[in-house]
Amino acid sequence: MNATSQDAMSAMVQDLDAGSTEAISRDAAYRLLCAGDRELPSLLAAAQRVRARFHPDIVTYSRKVFLPLTNLCRDYCGYCTFRRDPGQPGAHTMTPDEVMETVRAGERMGCTEALFSLGDKPELLFLEMRDALRHLGYKSTLHYLEAMCETVLRESNLLPHPNPGLMSAEWLERLARVAPSLGLMLETTSSRLLAQGAAHDNAPDKDPAKRLRVIEDAGRQRIPFTTGILIGIGETPEERVDSLIAIRDLHEKYGHIQEVIVQNFRAKRGTPMAAWPEPDHHDLLRTLAVTRLLMPRMNIQAPPNLSDPHYDDLLNGGINDWGGISPLTPDYINPEMPWPHLEELRRRTEAKGFELRQRLPVYPEFVEQAAGHSDLLATRLGGSADPQGYARRAA
Repeated sequence: MNATSQDAMSAMVQDLDAGSTEAISRDAAYRLLCAGDRELPSLLAAAQRVRARFHPDIVTYSRKVFLPLTNLCRDYCGYCTFRRDPGQPGAHTMTPDEVMETVRAGERMGCTEALFSLGDKPELLFLEMRDALRHLGYKSTLHYLEAMCETVLRESNLLPHPNPGLMSAEWLERLARVAPSLGLMLETTSSRLLAQGAAHDNAPDKDPAKRLRVIEDAGRQRIPFTTGILIGIGETPEERVDSLIAIRDLHEKYGHIQEVIVQNFRAKRGTPMAAWPEPDHHDLLRTLAVTRLLMPRMNIQAPPNLSDPHYDDLLNGGINDWGGISPLTPDYINPEMPWPHLEELRRRTEAKGFELRQRLPVYPEFVEQAAGHSDLLATRLGGSADPQGYARRAA
């Protein structure tokens, strides 16, 4: 960037810091994402000012148990160590007893969220998964997930939040009756990354058009929904901005996206992308700030364990949520990255001038919307949410 362009960029960032809190344009977002480190303090200040208007004082988190219902998966993403083929070391499908044993342990530790993560329709690829489901008494992984969500709702104090991959409109409707919120990471709108040797090579369920369809179907049904982007997997700055704008456009149309996650790629040994460069800390902070400026009112989250030991810096980028944190179970997607201790998380959050509040898997402003999907959910949410929609404090 030449001196004239650098000066123009500095002037634009300074104007943001002092000006409107309306959402910025695609062009402005792209230019800001490409700004240098000299502009970063002003860009972060602008994001913090916008957050202060729409999300003052409180930063939230969800105390959860992480339930890897099955790690068999038909997709082979270039960065993933969670998925397994049948017979590989660590391949496992949880039994109902294992699910509920973990849930009850989480209850004793004050958890309110049961996060179900699982491979995408593994029975379509693996005979072994079809046999396991038949033994359990279910037709498909989604039937099994639905049953486990309902069991958690009926037999515990926790609320399910499933992330099962691609779903039909029918399955969105079914799961929304037994879970107050659902999730599917968009990751990127770049179909380039489906090409041979790219991050989503041999991962048919990562087709952006299919994932956008699921998010839109959830919007049509007014299902509180979590989504987000994964940065640093080969997308260009323009594609990163386009991914954020695709999320923003769907939310503006349907009003159902409760949270946008900005997750940074971390390289893992044993994967095709083990030597791929990770996005640096400033790149993550820039992306967070641009996300906040593109979506001023949105709940924005970045996983703290993926930025340890400097995760409190993420607050400077304009986030207002830490996501799910477990005092019991590891992050099975990133097992090498332990969760921060909750007291340390509280201390660091308060040091930045915020109150840390525990939320449910559904955000306070979406509780009423979630309760409309079934009488069971309405009853459970009525007992779990305080008058402001946060998790009820322990007596």
